[in-house]
Amino acid sequence: MRDIKEIETILDVFKAKDANPKSELEFHNAYTLLVAIILSAQSTDKGVNKATKELFKIADTPQAMLNLGLEKLKNYIKTIGLYNNKAKNIIAMSEILVAQHNGKVPHDQEALEKLPGVGRKTANVLLNVWWNEPTVAVDTHVLRLAQRLDLSDGKTPLEVEADLNKLPDEYRRHVNHWLVLFGRYICKAKNPACNQCPITKFCRVAK
Repeated sequence: MRDIKEIETILDVFKAKDANPKSELEFHNAYTLLVAIILSAQSTDKGVNKATKELFKIADTPQAMLNLGLEKLKNYIKTIGLYNNKAKNIIAMSEILVAQHNGKVPHDQEALEKLPGVGRKTANVLLNVWWNEPTVAVDTHVLRLAQRLDLSDGKTPLEVEADLNKLPDEYRRHVNHWLVLFGRYICKAKNPACNQCPITKFCRVAK
């Protein structure tokens, strides 16, 4: 793992290009963001946005989602991978939000992780995007790039998260989005666009 100051230098390159990166998921409250994050697992943000554009017009609260029902929800999200299981989780999650949280999304990591379909990564993304907390969500892009760029010695998401949590808050707040966008558009798993990479000098595997 690189020295923290060197990691900050790498992240400063991303910061100079985009100081306040945003999620590419479309949402308008904490609940729709949570649903979108659940749907985005093993799916593209573009595909999720296409499906939720109409869904969120009629189901943008837990109770509205329950009123819609499981089968109709499936019809809206059937273009998304694993939609059957995701639909069941969203309905179950909505039931708990109505019954235990007055229909509100809890601002609490432990409570979030108890919801169906919500793991640590999903909770961290929600806390980061909606409440602007310096939580580090480690998805496949972050895990891959943390290893490729020697930002962590970790082999698992939890280990990578622990290493990246050593960064100051100003970096932790945005490191997920910087790495996700970088991995999505430039440093792709297959055929990375090294000729477009702004941090080639820091990369040990650049072509």
